[in-house]
Amino acid sequence: MESIRFDPLKIIKRALKNGGDFCDIYMEDTRSTSLSCEEDRIERVSTGRDAGCGIRVIANLRTYYAYTNELTEEALLEVADLVASALKDGHTEDIALTKRSEFRGFDIRRRPEEEPLSEKVSLVWRGNNAARKVDKRIRQVKVSYRDAEKRSLIVNSLGEWVEHRNTYLVYAVHVVAEEGGVLQTGYEPVGGCIGLELFEESPPEVVAEEAAKRAVMMLSARPAPGGRMMVVLSSEAGGTMIHEAVGHGLEADLAQESLSVYTGKLGREVASPLVTVIDDGTIPYKRGSAMFDDEGTPTQKTVLIEKGVLKSYMYDRLSAMKDGKSSTGNGRRESYRHRPIPRMTNTMIAPGESDPEDVVRSVERGLFVKKMGGGQVNTVNGDFVFEVSEGYLIEKGKIGEPVRGATLTGSGPKVIRIIDMVASDLGFGIGTCGKDGQGVPVSDAQPTLRIPEIVVGGAVK
Repeated sequence: MESIRFDPLKIIKRALKNGGDFCDIYMEDTRSTSLSCEEDRIERVSTGRDAGCGIRVIANLRTYYAYTNELTEEALLEVADLVASALKDGHTEDIALTKRSEFRGFDIRRRPEEEPLSEKVSLVWRGNNAARKVDKRIRQVKVSYRDAEKRSLIVNSLGEWVEHRNTYLVYAVHVVAEEGGVLQTGYEPVGGCIGLELFEESPPEVVAEEAAKRAVMMLSARPAPGGRMMVVLSSEAGGTMIHEAVGHGLEADLAQESLSVYTGKLGREVASPLVTVIDDGTIPYKRGSAMFDDEGTPTQKTVLIEKGVLKSYMYDRLSAMKDGKSSTGNGRRESYRHRPIPRMTNTMIAPGESDPEDVVRSVERGLFVKKMGGGQVNTVNGDFVFEVSEGYLIEKGKIGEPVRGATLTGSGPKVIRIIDMVASDLGFGIGTCGKDGQGVPVSDAQPTLRIPEIVVGGAVK
């Protein structure tokens, strides 16, 4: 980061003057650009910078946290005093910097902050124009672009000093098509920890056409049948289900607070033997990736469920201290205004051995889900209701006509117990995960897989 104007160790010692087991300083400087195009005009162009610093003390397995956007030593000492005021029993140990790491993040070839605004505006226009050319039934097109560069500095009472830089980019197209009073939508996002080279692999025209064609196709789709049936989730659907209906229950804080169906189940079978669930923050360029988490812990690949057996939770420093474990690099926060908590990064069901086409061929009659939509999840028990934004009937082992209005209803922990085919492919989706009032960038993924029975909401005969 740019040269800091304060002594971090002085701040830490002040924060620990009345006691505490651990203290860290988290300093962040984020610069971003956002654009959107709607109704054939640029609706919004904004650039901004947000910088600030948070100070945390952990004492008796409790967190004390305060922050400021005034980055002077005087202001930070006041924040340190505020945190210390909640503590007692003085802390007198000496602190010395024993490790300093500086990483520049992933190799970005076309850094957004170095590209002209006109190039970003052009990307938005290209998506808008391409979507509108797909079909005369296109009524609305919204294209959004956002990039951000986040630089962070983390110094703690263990003597660790970490500097980190990450670049984020998201481009999304939302299309509404209409015919005879029927409205259908299509949505397609791309992005990650990547620069404008993203558009070499995913040109705006391709992203926009995908969203527009989905909206138009759903106009002619017949209502989905309802009832219990076999469902194949395509790898293109992304890992929404594993993220929402299972992943949150594997975050250590929820498990420790008995707010998870996986509480106390380490070493026990919780899923089909075909299912392995992984959280991996090290995958280059994925939206949930980083070299370090927001506590300065290196990210890692964590096997959460291995062949159906629960092996680990996702830990930050505090939850790891409570269980006598080491952090898994899952301490994340939305910004310096928030304390770190256990969060997913890139969460996925690992690929299996079946051929994706064999999975479909094995179904006599069922539903093929190509794209998942929005939904609701009870993170305590994993019960969910998900919309299907693109689905097809499967008849005698072949993907048939498209259907609309389908929903999937069930229990995440029960669904992963009955999955009976897992293919060898893998597809990623991107999103922003919300928890405790914080949003963080994530990816999720899954292979094509077969669920022998699930409740499909639709037109019940």
